[in-house]
Amino acid sequence: MIPPRPLVCATLLLACHRDPPPPIPRIDIHVHAGPASVARLVALMDTRGIAHAVNLSGMIPGGGLEVQLAAAAAAPGRVSVFANLDWRFADPSTFAAAQVALLGRARALGARGLKIPKALGLGYAWSDGRLIAIDDPALDPIFDEAGRLGLPVAIHSGDPKAFWQAPTPDNERYDELRAHPAWSFYGQPVPSWQELFDAFARRVARHPRTTFIGVHFGNAPEDPDAVARLLARCENLVIDTAARVPEIGRHDAAKMRRFFEKWQDRVLFGTDLGVGREPGELMLGSTGEAPPTTADVDRFFAATWRYFETRERGFAHPTPIQGRWTIDGVGLPRAVLEKIYRRNAERVLGIALTPTR
Repeated sequence: MIPPRPLVCATLLLACHRDPPPPIPRIDIHVHAGPASVARLVALMDTRGIAHAVNLSGMIPGGGLEVQLAAAAAAPGRVSVFANLDWRFADPSTFAAAQVALLGRARALGARGLKIPKALGLGYAWSDGRLIAIDDPALDPIFDEAGRLGLPVAIHSGDPKAFWQAPTPDNERYDELRAHPAWSFYGQPVPSWQELFDAFARRVARHPRTTFIGVHFGNAPEDPDAVARLLARCENLVIDTAARVPEIGRHDAAKMRRFFEKWQDRVLFGTDLGVGREPGELMLGSTGEAPPTTADVDRFFAATWRYFETRERGFAHPTPIQGRWTIDGVGLPRAVLEKIYRRNAERVLGIALTPTR
């Protein structure tokens, strides 16, 4: 018997008006904040749908780490802290042993991982003046120990390729280089971009029991194919998206969608958000000549969600100072977003999100 028409219409109406799924709580794997700024960081997270953040500026035991951990503890369940190494007085004969001991102390204090900055390979030097290479064998015990302790290593190697080109108006990152001339490596006595990336790849491959987070889209957002090849070679590598939505968003959206779907278990969401001591001290993936406005903050997060969650085309990217182009959204399925926004970071960090207000 055919049901009365009003019942059919009511059923269809209910089906068409189901409540949307709840928003996915996000973990930002890549932020920077001083201990006096953690409360401001958490307040900003609350307004942007970020449940948990990883502060990569943890410093060293006896040199700030304890204060950073105490500040994070004042916001229970919201902030994890990665420690740093002590690169002062780097004697190649004693450095590794000293840092291995430091890592043990950092882990005992509560650090969740280790952050290696881009100065490795570009600035840090041994006590005899030699530049310390990313893959210098003298550092091997440090990375092995991180793996033994279960500390993931977030490593920044190199920088945008344009930073090795002349900082002239035809450089696509000219706005950023004009604001920060010291960021240019053009004509400087440093390794090439490719040499740094290759050294990073060798470092990851040398320590299969250590989890590496290749920050800034595996340190090669200009070349997703190179990142994919390294992910295929090194099962211990994951990557984050911090400060590189402008770059990856200019690639073909269908190609990038396939990338995220294939590597959905190996990508972690990150922003490179930096929160300073004063209200105007804020870094939205990069910094310009003037402090960011409320409109800048709104655009930064709205454009980021738009990239991952919609298939819109030709919209302004989150960080205009990084380049004068538009990006296309990849519109990932919710199951993939769940992993990138949250689940992968929970696995890497060994945490489970707790409900927030």
